[in-house]
Amino acid sequence: MSSLKDHKIDILGNIPFITIHVSGLLIFWVGFSWTALITCLTLWLIRMFGITAGYHRYFSHRTYKTTRWFQFILAVLGNSSAQLGPLWWAAHHRHHHRYSDEPQDVHSPLVHGFWWSHIGWVMCPKNSQTDEKQVRDFAKYPELRWLNRFHMAVPIALAILVTIVGVLFQEYIPQLKTTALQMLVWGFCLSTLLLYHTTFTINSLAHVFGYRRFDTPDSSRNNWFLALITLGEGWHNNHHYYPMSERQGFYWWEIDITHYILKLLSWFKIVWDLKTPPKKIYLRSQSS
Repeated sequence: MSSLKDHKIDILGNIPFITIHVSGLLIFWVGFSWTALITCLTLWLIRMFGITAGYHRYFSHRTYKTTRWFQFILAVLGNSSAQLGPLWWAAHHRHHHRYSDEPQDVHSPLVHGFWWSHIGWVMCPKNSQTDEKQVRDFAKYPELRWLNRFHMAVPIALAILVTIVGVLFQEYIPQLKTTALQMLVWGFCLSTLLLYHTTFTINSLAHVFGYRRFDTPDSSRNNWFLALITLGEGWHNNHHYYPMSERQGFYWWEIDITHYILKLLSWFKIVWDLKTPPKKIYLRSQSS
């Protein structure tokens, strides 16, 4: 485990991040409604897809192709998760694959420990910059550069929108038994909190718990539970062995919801050229 002497947390710079965590406790004050819960889970699902299909499989690995307008939609969906901009996310992830579980890997649980790999590294100011040399292929798009620079704009707009919807529900559809504050707390704050920690489990847990189908130089694991709560990202050993594949569940029994949605979108020509593992990958799997 590495020394933590250089692992400095910027409290003031992370006030929005900390506020989301504290505001999650407000669910006990604003109360419960099925409307608020459904909103929470729906926005978690949509934004998780923005992370898995957008930030990860498209911007980080380019495992399929799409149009510029849908590329922007993916960036907005990922950005709405409040996990910084698409260029920042992809640059850090490409760096992670280059140095996975080595000292240069800023969120390796083997090198830096569980807490740092799960949440500490995102609060460290030295990790907040975007290395555009890692993402020259996408840094040429001004709309992506704008989202990356003003990465709080979309999450703030979403929080305002959810609150306005809550006002309208409270005023015009009182039978839904919700309020503006309840919708903000459940629909945005709790949903974002769940989104953070389901995403972060891939860094902290998917390199520790699970089985290894392939012999990779890192400690990546396949974990069915993590795959369920991250729409397919838990097949992490598969992914690290062949990161060019759009599907991360290599076999039919490996549930990969992100892949199913992208496959559906490909039928409508919204995305295309979905990359799949070559036959030799399956042969290596059988022999391992």
